[in-house]
Amino acid sequence: MSSTPTPSGPVASPDATDEVPVVTGALVVAVDGPSGSGKSSVSRAVARALRVGFLDTGAMYRAVTWSALRAGVDLDDAAAVAAHVRTVALAVGTDPDAPTVAVVVDGVETDLTEAVRTAEVTGHVSAVASVPAVRQDLVLRQRALIESACLAPAAGRAPGVVAEGRDITTVVAPEADVRVLLTAEESVRLARRAQQDLGTADEAALAATRRGVVDRDRLDSRTTAFTTAADGVVTVDSTHLDFEGTVAAVLEVVARGRGAGA
Repeated sequence: MSSTPTPSGPVASPDATDEVPVVTGALVVAVDGPSGSGKSSVSRAVARALRVGFLDTGAMYRAVTWSALRAGVDLDDAAAVAAHVRTVALAVGTDPDAPTVAVVVDGVETDLTEAVRTAEVTGHVSAVASVPAVRQDLVLRQRALIESACLAPAAGRAPGVVAEGRDITTVVAPEADVRVLLTAEESVRLARRAQQDLGTADEAALAATRRGVVDRDRLDSRTTAFTTAADGVVTVDSTHLDFEGTVAAVLEVVARGRGAGA
């Protein structure tokens, strides 16, 4: 628990605008895609290269899931979940070198940057994220955070943000300057996630990872669309690319998109 009296990042509240405004001179890049596609790590690297902010929207869903679990909310009760999430204040740091997420109670933050990655949260986040009212709530907060990164960038950052997660290209920021669907073949995504989480991609590791990748995508696809690029969204398939190659491919899409909009 942190004793910091003031949130370290913008506080994401439900009282936000219903769309991301176009800010002259700012750059908004939206990155969508299935689990294990490398959205977070690639998007962070792209944000660093562009010297703009980075928004991990998935961490926000994980944070409210953590909060609901700690409060003993029945996750099968959609109304109770939505009511609880509306009460949760989130402080979200958009520095790509050290992105953070925290809950704020009475002005005091509890840093959840590591806690939201636990197996407990991972196993329950889809149940929370699939509640329509929760998605509507967090979409508004995400738009407000994107606006903040455009209008009031952190020191040393240019106006703009690379935002990644479910629904980013179609719902949260459909008017983003550049929209990317980052994907890879299922077997590759499984192997990468197993190597990342378990340090190996052997048969046992792949089996243990399947639930967090394939099963979660199956559950999430009932409420979000992230496997097929919508009109105007550029697909980057990283199946045969390493990490650096994938970052370069996304930066190339950004360069082309900025050139087309010039």
